[in-house]
Amino acid sequence: MPALPPKPPRETIFFPLAEVHRGLQGVAYTVFEGVEPEPMGVEILGVLKNAIGPGQDMILARLHGTKAEYTGVVAGMSGSPVYIDGRLVGALSYRIGQFSKEPIAGITPIEAMLEVRDHQQQGGSPRAAGEGQPEVKPIETPLVFNGFSQETVERFGDRFRAMGLTPVAGLGGADPEAKQPEPIVPGSAVSAILVRGDLSMAGTCTVTYLDAKQLMACGHPITQYGSLSLPMTKANVVATLPSPLNAFKIVNTTETVGSFTEDRASAILGRFDRTARMIPASVEVLAPGKKPHTYRFEVLDNRQLTPNAMLVSVYQALQGTNDSAAENSYRMTGELTTQGFAPVRLEGVMAPSDFNPGAVAAALYINERFSRVYGNALEQPVVTGLHLKVEAIPERRTAVIESARLSQTEARAGDTVEVEATVRPYQSKPMVVRIPVKLPSDLSAGQIRILVSDGGTLDRLTQPSGAHPAGLADTIAQLNQLHPGDRVFCTLLDHAAQAVLESGALPGLPISMANVLEPLKQTHEMQLTGETVVAAGSAGVDYAVTGTQILMLTIR
Repeated sequence: MPALPPKPPRETIFFPLAEVHRGLQGVAYTVFEGVEPEPMGVEILGVLKNAIGPGQDMILARLHGTKAEYTGVVAGMSGSPVYIDGRLVGALSYRIGQFSKEPIAGITPIEAMLEVRDHQQQGGSPRAAGEGQPEVKPIETPLVFNGFSQETVERFGDRFRAMGLTPVAGLGGADPEAKQPEPIVPGSAVSAILVRGDLSMAGTCTVTYLDAKQLMACGHPITQYGSLSLPMTKANVVATLPSPLNAFKIVNTTETVGSFTEDRASAILGRFDRTARMIPASVEVLAPGKKPHTYRFEVLDNRQLTPNAMLVSVYQALQGTNDSAAENSYRMTGELTTQGFAPVRLEGVMAPSDFNPGAVAAALYINERFSRVYGNALEQPVVTGLHLKVEAIPERRTAVIESARLSQTEARAGDTVEVEATVRPYQSKPMVVRIPVKLPSDLSAGQIRILVSDGGTLDRLTQPSGAHPAGLADTIAQLNQLHPGDRVFCTLLDHAAQAVLESGALPGLPISMANVLEPLKQTHEMQLTGETVVAAGSAGVDYAVTGTQILMLTIR
C-alpha cells in the first residue's frame, strides 16, 4: 500500500456510499497507545447489501499495517474513521467472525451516522445492528470497572454483555481531575461514564466525526437506549492488548468534555454544551471493631441501566473490605429519594442463603427497588439519591418460624390475645417471640384464622400481582407498604371479601361493591380474595425470617 497520511484531514468531506467498490484503498485512524490516533491501511472488499438491517448496507474491508495485523479488530476500535482519497466514508464498527485469521471488519457508512446528527430521533433505539447474525457483530465496547473486583465483574458481567459491552475489571482507571490538553480529533478515544467516584464504570470507543458543537462515535449503539445522558470524557489508551478471542484497549478516562445524548443504531452522539445528570449515592459500611467506611459515587440516570449499575456498585461496596465473607449478613437502613415524592424506605436484615451470599441479597434488594421506581409506565422519575447505612454481621443471620400457639383458644371481639411464636435461628437454639393481638370489636362469632408469617408471605396477600402500573406516587406508596423481612407478623384472616389494588387493600368489601369493581379484576388491576387481611401486630427479631403458621381462634 502507498504511504499513509499521518493525521486525518483538517476539513471533512464525505465519500458517498454509491461510489464505494471493491479495490479502493483508504486509511483509518485509531489510538493504539496514548492519545494520538495512528493510521492503518484499509482495503475495500465490497459492499454487503442489507447486512446491518433492512436498507442498511455495510462496507466490508481488510485492515493493513503492523499493529492492525498484530492486534486484529480490537474492542474499543469501533468508530475509527475511514477515509478514501481524503474523504470520510464511515466508521470501523463490526467484527466479522470471532476467530478470523485476518483483520477483516465492517464499516458503517457515514450517511447512516449523519442521520443521527441531523434528525436527533426520539424514543428507543432500533435493534442492535448485526444482532441475530452470528458472523457480523458490533465491535465490543470495553466497559472498564475501576475499583471493582474480578469476582464482582464475573458475577454480574452478563447483565452488561447483553448490551454489547465487554466488562473488564481494573485494567484502566478514572481521573476526572486530570487535564488532557490534546484536542479531540477523528480517531481519538472517548468514554461514556456510567459510574464515577470511589467506584467507576466507563465504556470507550473512537470518534468518527466532530464539529464545534458535537461529535459522533462508535458506528453502532452502546446501550441501544436512544436518548440518554452520560458524561462524555477524553481518554488515554495505556495499551492495546492483543488476543485471538477478545483484544481490547486498556484506558484511563480523564476530563469531562460534555454529555452523550443519543445512542442509536448507527452511532452515538455527544454534545460539548451539555452536562449529564447523575444520581449521587452513599453507602456507609460498618464492621465490628472497625471505623465506618463510606463509599461515595454517582450513577447515570437511565430507566434501563441505573438499576444494574446500582446493583453492582452496592455489591462492591459491601465486598470491598477485609471483613467481607460469604456468611456475612447485613443490617440495612436508608432511603431512595425522588423529586416530588416521599422517599422509598430501605430496611431489613439481608442474610445469605443456600444460593447467594448476603451481599448479593442486599444488592438485589436495592436493584428491585430501583427497577420498580424506574419501571413505572405512567411517569418518569427524577431520582435524586441513594443513602444507605449497612452494618456487617459476621454470621448467617436467618431464622425459621418453627411453631406458634395462642394464649387462649376462645375470645370475644375486642379482647387481646397473645401469640407465642417459636423461631429457630440458623444453627442456634430456638427463641420465643410474644406478640399481643388486639381483636377488632366488630368480629362476628365463629372461627377466625390467625396467620403467623414472615413479611414476604404477608406482602403476597396484600399486594396485587400482575396488575398494571399506577402512578409513581402509588408505586412508591406500595414499596413503603412492603413488610421488612426481619419481623414476625400476626395477621387476622376474616371471612369478608377483600379487594387489593395498586393503591392498597380494601378490606371487608361488600358483595355489591365487588361487582362494581369486577372490570378492574378482568384487566388485572385488582385481585379479589375471599378473606380480609387485617394487620394485628408484629415483633422484630433481627433475623431474616421465613416460614408461616396458621392458628384457629373461636370468637364467642
